[in-house]
Amino acid sequence: MDGVIVIDKPAGKTSHDVVREVKKIWGIKKAGHTGTLDPLATGVLPVCLNEATKLAGFLAGEDKEYRATMLLGVTTDTMDTDGEIIRRSDDPVSEDAIRSVMLRMVGKIKQIPPAFSAVKHGGQPLYKWARKGVFPTVKPREVTIYHIDVEKISLPHVTFRVSCSKGTYIRALCSDIGDALGVGACLSGLRRVRSGMFSEKMAVALRNDVVGDAGKDLARKIMPMAELLPLLAAIEIKDQCAAKLRNGWQPSAEMLQGHDLPLLKAGDMIKFMSRGYLLAVAEMLMPVTPLSDFHGNTQVARIIRVFNY
Repeated sequence: MDGVIVIDKPAGKTSHDVVREVKKIWGIKKAGHTGTLDPLATGVLPVCLNEATKLAGFLAGEDKEYRATMLLGVTTDTMDTDGEIIRRSDDPVSEDAIRSVMLRMVGKIKQIPPAFSAVKHGGQPLYKWARKGVFPTVKPREVTIYHIDVEKISLPHVTFRVSCSKGTYIRALCSDIGDALGVGACLSGLRRVRSGMFSEKMAVALRNDVVGDAGKDLARKIMPMAELLPLLAAIEIKDQCAAKLRNGWQPSAEMLQGHDLPLLKAGDMIKFMSRGYLLAVAEMLMPVTPLSDFHGNTQVARIIRVFNY
């Protein structure tokens, strides 16, 4: 059982809780999610199973999309409504001002990770430091807000949809918007509607009674590994070459010659397929265009991951 199951995470559970339940359903030892959702949040949580855990790093790096609700006039220590209130403001804010400030957030911005987050400092997550009353200085990180669409303003609440790069904290975004408006703000509701290629239409809910054989229906929702990483150039190789790759052989110019490939450059990722299965992911060491100029045994790509079934 190798692939990805997209879980519709319920509020109140950690992402780790969901992974543990998935393991219990099918009795598997290897599973992991592709990006943490806070306990307050719901929505798309891709969970990699068995060999697909080797792809978690690739999938976690993709863009995300959320539907969020922001509470204006309330500042908390966790930047969401689960935290302790540290400031309130009743100052009036106009809808035009709200839309104007949110529009300014689109593009590349700097974010300081929340004190209560999994970002590590000195080998420990920030939330562990915060629980001790220690708040280390953390450097701002650059993230990208691709688009913000305000869906509803019903003060003090503002509901909006945002698409962003990996590593973006919507809690921090709400806090920054509140600070720019001069009244403070925190996150009061969050749903992830997309994580890379995985959408909420693909997400399935976990039930407490789904264990053992009862998980067979749920298993039909598992996306096979061959369907993952759809944007990578795919190279179908023969059994003999597949065996060599599994034994540590690196891709040569001869292996790639004769395949219809896009204009790949050094650093681009490709995937090797065998009999309809994802066999390996590799990084190009040189452009495709001069491959014919090299000796057939010249290494042209570096294997990053090899998968076994």
